[in-house]
Amino acid sequence: MSIGVPARPAVWCDFAGVLTAPVTDTFTTFCAKIRVRPEFLMASMLAVAREFGTDDIMLPLDTPLLSGIQWVREMESVLARDFATNVDLSRFAELWFAERPPNTAMIDFVRTLRAEGVFVGMVSNMPPDFDPYWRAIVEPELFDEVILSYEVGCRKPDRDIYELCAVKASVPATSCVLIDDLAVNCRGAVDNGWQAVEFKDTDDAITRVREAVGL
Repeated sequence: MSIGVPARPAVWCDFAGVLTAPVTDTFTTFCAKIRVRPEFLMASMLAVAREFGTDDIMLPLDTPLLSGIQWVREMESVLARDFATNVDLSRFAELWFAERPPNTAMIDFVRTLRAEGVFVGMVSNMPPDFDPYWRAIVEPELFDEVILSYEVGCRKPDRDIYELCAVKASVPATSCVLIDDLAVNCRGAVDNGWQAVEFKDTDDAITRVREAVGL
């Protein structure tokens, strides 16, 4: 890169809720499959998270601080104790991803960006048990780099993961753009010098990312 020439922005894309249907839809569908009221499952996830001093329901699993089977057994215990609900969650990952639709428009947009020479990475707070399932929805080869929280030991919105992404893309933080469906992750990116596009609608996100990278 020539001195004085700004780096072309690198785009980092979340997985769940950006390259897939909204997470709220997935959660509702999952609860229907296991026949557990959504508010009961959410409360059990929160109770387990609070054992680790956080209200972030996925933090214990996607760093990870405990194994997938330990996590579901903890939730089963809370559901039985607090909500008189007995359920086997041992197939959590399989059922979570079953019939989960991809966001084909965003996936196609990633291909378009790369065809235009834009660096595109995927950065996800990903539990290890989910690994084979997300790969069946989106091919890792779609991206220049893939950073998964459970592999690198840090997660959004922590500073370390944003710094790692910038290093992998070989650009400064000011040349990184995050697409994420969670406001807290977008705030974390902005706090670390990035641009961020909070994903709410596919067409809007595509328009905003195009503007950010100058296409």
